[in-house]
Amino acid sequence: MTRIVSIGECMVELAPSSVEGSYQIGFAGDTMNTAWYLRQLLGEDHQIDYLSAVGQDAISDQMIAFLEDAGIGTDPVLRLPGLTVGLYMIQLQEGERSFSYWRGQSAARNLASDTAHLVSALNGAQIAFFSGITLAILSDTDRTRLLDTLNAYRADGGTVVFDPNLRPRLWESADVMTASIMAAAEVSDTVLPSHEDEATWFGDADPEATLARYTQAGVKTVVVKNGPGEIIISDHGNISRVSPVAAPKVVDTTAAGDSFNAGYLASILSGKSIDQAVVDAAALAGRVIQSRGALMPCG
Repeated sequence: MTRIVSIGECMVELAPSSVEGSYQIGFAGDTMNTAWYLRQLLGEDHQIDYLSAVGQDAISDQMIAFLEDAGIGTDPVLRLPGLTVGLYMIQLQEGERSFSYWRGQSAARNLASDTAHLVSALNGAQIAFFSGITLAILSDTDRTRLLDTLNAYRADGGTVVFDPNLRPRLWESADVMTASIMAAAEVSDTVLPSHEDEATWFGDADPEATLARYTQAGVKTVVVKNGPGEIIISDHGNISRVSPVAAPKVVDTTAAGDSFNAGYLASILSGKSIDQAVVDAAALAGRVIQSRGALMPCG
């Protein structure tokens, strides 16, 4: 059995419903979205676990129940007294989303507070997946603790996959964000950046520049997402390109990158070539952006 541990924060989601001016409640968050899609795409010979922290209140109980009902393992989730889960609201304009957040009491900010727990949670896992948002919500000390633990896990044979998922509002400064992202890349085997974000905050002139920056940091496999544009890939120095099929309409881009990550990993784990995995990933993301909210059934 292949075991994948996704690391990060699951939040209460308020997403626009089909009724104008109303919202529906769900649970979502970038690394949880990826875990959710992985669980749908992979068979029972793959175990998908979530490493996070929640409170001990009713909404935290509901979140744990949601994860378990989805088939996602919750043993690595810490239950912390006196805290709760974060909440965010999605606003949409012509398919593009913006967010408002309430996460001051989020227990997930403490998910990396205990080295022994991190090591235990990763023990026996073949893949660890995390994101820039995972890093952003942590204290400096816990961020270092997580990266050190992932580096040791990788040295012991584990594979680390990282989505930079740049969200500057979560960071104290752009300099801290970019330095932390590159520190994470240095302990990762695969990095899945989005060129538009990278161009804004790293000054990359084109997707090739994004690719070069991560390969020069020692990353073995880099897949540069580029919205509806051409995707460029470096796999151990071999460069290839994939042109995704454009979605006929865009309803909500929430979880486009998260579902892409899941589609890519699921296809790689199914034995497909890296180029085919990117084709599959782009096709899934194209379906996801045609529905509302982060999570769309794949069946």
